[in-house]
Amino acid sequence: MTTTTMTAIAQPAFRLDRAAFWLLLAFVASLQLSIAAAGILLTAALLAWAAVLVRDRTRPDAPSFMLPLAVYGAVTLVSAAFSSDPWASFVDSKQLVLLLIVPMVYQVARGRQATLVLDTILAVGAASAAVGIVQYGVLHYDNLRLRPDGALTHYMTYSGTLMLVLCAAVARLVFGNRDRIWPALIMPALVVALAVSLGRNAWVGACVAIGLLLALRDFRLTALLPVAVALVLALAPDTITSRVMSMFDLQDPSNRDRLAMLEAGSGMVRDHPLTGVGPAMIQGVYPQYRPDYAVQKVNPHLHNVPMQIAAERGLPALAVWAWFIATLGTALARLFRRSQDRLLPAMAIAATAAMLAAGLFEYNFGDSEFLMLFLVLITLPFAAVNESPAGAARAA
Repeated sequence: MTTTTMTAIAQPAFRLDRAAFWLLLAFVASLQLSIAAAGILLTAALLAWAAVLVRDRTRPDAPSFMLPLAVYGAVTLVSAAFSSDPWASFVDSKQLVLLLIVPMVYQVARGRQATLVLDTILAVGAASAAVGIVQYGVLHYDNLRLRPDGALTHYMTYSGTLMLVLCAAVARLVFGNRDRIWPALIMPALVVALAVSLGRNAWVGACVAIGLLLALRDFRLTALLPVAVALVLALAPDTITSRVMSMFDLQDPSNRDRLAMLEAGSGMVRDHPLTGVGPAMIQGVYPQYRPDYAVQKVNPHLHNVPMQIAAERGLPALAVWAWFIATLGTALARLFRRSQDRLLPAMAIAATAAMLAAGLFEYNFGDSEFLMLFLVLITLPFAAVNESPAGAARAA
């Protein structure tokens, strides 16, 4: 076979690989801009990835934490089957398709491409932060009834994605070996946008994650966190400071309602311990379990990830989710210790800590936009060190 013939064969293969990667980048960029665009681009990226697998005659591969995620999906479908409205529960379970993001990112964003994906997330995050700041300062999205939501569908989704992007920016600043100026420049915008979002759960998650990043770098650096928080509070308008103080007020309506949701969720778990009430069924059964002191008559979810999973899908599903977190945390800790470049493992550790901390006050794991970005971030460290035979052959 001549060199010309070999080159002609290699070019279409290379183009397919590049198409899959560029579609992945486009999908990642759209996550903070439009759920509709993200859905379309995710579908296109998945199809391109599938085409690469077919061409190379290889099977999908993924990090170790994909196994508990797959089992979590199976347990969810069992819960849907035993729901009082199985059809509605199965329709709601379509979100499980998003779990395919993990193997796709793992196999498409290999090596240095993982860092390019992170850079894209940071660039779009900076633009999204600017939109939120304009909404707050110019369009008067400055109260609990009208909060900044960027280009997303809900202000809680906006604050959650900002939290994850801030984790990535701080990790890039603390652990990056190059180009630290860029994250340093966008950091103020991210902090301000997160502050004016008035999302208390995202504030908690961001503080936990940033504290953990500083501790991983040098425990003495954690002394900077309370100083930074105090500085932000000193410069913040009354709307933000009063929102911060409300976190410690048990008479605050939203705080009381969260306690009521925990009590209602406990009742659901007690009555349906194995399969829960079923996906998408919380809102329908909530009035039956709602305590007298609850503020809202109906809630679509319970604003707490572990309680939501246990009440909606059952205690086995919660155990599997805990298995996922334990497997992910162990794998990331091992990767962090062994890696010379610790940026991506540290970023994923921070994103996980932020999700867990914020998830005590918001069901962020069930938010599609948040979940998609979270799955991308936690997979990138493993994609960066993925050296599968197919990937090595293409690189060669």
